[in-house]
Amino acid sequence: MSLIDEDEALIAAALNGSAYAWEKLVKRYEGKIYNHGLRLMGDSSDAMDLMQEVFLGVYRNLHRFRGDAKFSSWIFRIAHNKAVDLKRRKRLLSSQTRVSEQEETDIFASIPGESNLEPEKTVGKQQQNRAIIAMLGNLPIEQRLIVELKVFQAQTFEEIADMQDISVNTAKTRFYTALKKLKVVSEETHVLS
Repeated sequence: MSLIDEDEALIAAALNGSAYAWEKLVKRYEGKIYNHGLRLMGDSSDAMDLMQEVFLGVYRNLHRFRGDAKFSSWIFRIAHNKAVDLKRRKRLLSSQTRVSEQEETDIFASIPGESNLEPEKTVGKQQQNRAIIAMLGNLPIEQRLIVELKVFQAQTFEEIADMQDISVNTAKTRFYTALKKLKVVSEETHVLS
């Protein structure tokens, strides 16, 4: 049974009231959504908030999933919309009130599935992830999302265009523009270090 067929079976069972099927569906996507949120939001608590909002939205609207696209495409579209909403809310809050600086936290401490790596590999992976998140933070949210979907979620430009309600050419343009910006940031970082 393919992943798509399994998703469809789990969705049908969850819609019929199976808590087990819903839990299995959540477990299948929670790590992916969390990591997606972490790369988009740049903060672990925001990524957790995003993940919770995504699954709450999916739970409330699962009956609306028509199966026109893959379930993974649908859930990542919800994640994108929620990420944009969260960014907008954060911007509004920060412009209305100034909050004191919080202590820096290790944004990778709670990534699901990372606990089984060897300590040296974990540290190296954390440093690499920090660098990637910092570089992605230099991109506008629209470009950051395209990079996330293309590179980390292995979506096609057609799937990205469908999720974003944009043309395939626009998706490609945003992706290649983002890559150029990331290259410049990467080169500047290497010059400074």
